Amino acid sequence: MNTALKSAMGVLHLLFITLSVTAISAHNITQILSPFPEYSQFNTYLTQTKLSDEINSRDTITVLVLNNAAISVLATEQSPLSVVKKVLSLHVLLDYFDAKKLHQISAGTALSTTLYQTTGDAQGKLGFVNITDLKGGKVGFGSAADPPGAALNSTYVKEVKTMPYHISVLEISEPIFAPGILAAPSASNVNISALLVKAGCKKFVSLIEDTGVLKMYETASSTGLTVFAPSDGAFKAQNAPDLSKLNNAEMVSLLQYHALSRYAPKGTLKTTKGPISTMATNGVGKYDLTVTTAGDEVTLGTGYASSRIASTVIDSPPVVIYTVDSLLLPPELSGSAPSTAPVASPLQSPSPVVSAKAPSPVIATSPSSVFSPPAPPMESPEGSPVGAPDQPEDSKSAGDVKAPALSEAILSVSVAVIFSVFLS
Repeated sequence: MNTALKSAMGVLHLLFITLSVTAISAHNITQILSPFPEYSQFNTYLTQTKLSDEINSRDTITVLVLNNAAISVLATEQSPLSVVKKVLSLHVLLDYFDAKKLHQISAGTALSTTLYQTTGDAQGKLGFVNITDLKGGKVGFGSAADPPGAALNSTYVKEVKTMPYHISVLEISEPIFAPGILAAPSASNVNISALLVKAGCKKFVSLIEDTGVLKMYETASSTGLTVFAPSDGAFKAQNAPDLSKLNNAEMVSLLQYHALSRYAPKGTLKTTKGPISTMATNGVGKYDLTVTTAGDEVTLGTGYASSRIASTVIDSPPVVIYTVDSLLLPPELSGSAPSTAPVASPLQSPSPVVSAKAPSPVIATSPSSVFSPPAPPMESPEGSPVGAPDQPEDSKSAGDVKAPALSEAILSVSVAVIFSVFLS
């Protein structure tokens, strides 16, 4: 029994270490900052710009926070939220730095990549931060795009929170500004049609203009808008639906299905749990989407097929516009929503729904009228099977981070091992 007990204790020790490491890797920046009222404005901006979701979705990161007095310059200048997001994204380093590492920088100076660099808007060195050990216990921070010899006005103040080597939160004295960053255009100046035409979505633009959906997009843009625009190539694909067989109401629903009435940048999509409502969501049909991620790649699922987000046209809070590889085809326009049974194979066409009553004026009566030929079905995202029960949108915050499935598997196996040891 002593041998069995020792073996069991060894398994438990290994399990504890594994789960501890897993737990450490999960972080929530808003929860980390919430006990510190001096960073309340910085924390609020992270939430409003959705940068908090991007920070929470990454494993190795350093956040350079500013106290309320230091960040007040952005509020004083009444900077639009799009500018605030770019400035704060320059304060999120894609590397781990704590106090010890800051004072051990090789050659005294290092350039660190920031979230701003990942947006595609930062040209040259605009998305990099210069970190220099100034000796005497001081470390300076500045834009790597500043002229050589420019003063580093911001300095390291203290550590706020560290989780080696996952997230480090450090306070600095002044904001870091890249040249020209404060002159960025605001969302109110966004020309949706012009941006989409330039991005290669001319067919989509003609559809939203002809149906009046563009006006709906423009109205929503003042409070929150996310658009998933199919490229011109998506309409020419071999499996593209025959849109000429849609009536006007159905066409409007299809185009509304390609947008959300809220601001959802990529970081927010990556942390989304459960189905998300679209502009087409109503009492008649669900018209929702599911989201799956693989690294930095985001894929949208409709129940029939999936479409990858190909590029970001603009991310200017509260508006974000993406291009997608293919049309998003809602099951509600096919005449019958998908069941919990496996999706039909590519050689099979969905069976039309036969009803003794008059057909709904909005939903198409025959699947083949739109899906001709039907789009090849894709596997349903793991954890979101076709026909899964509805879940409230954003039912869980980005901070409700659960232990990965690997930890659950380890726990199950470990318990089984313990029981087998005792029974042997």
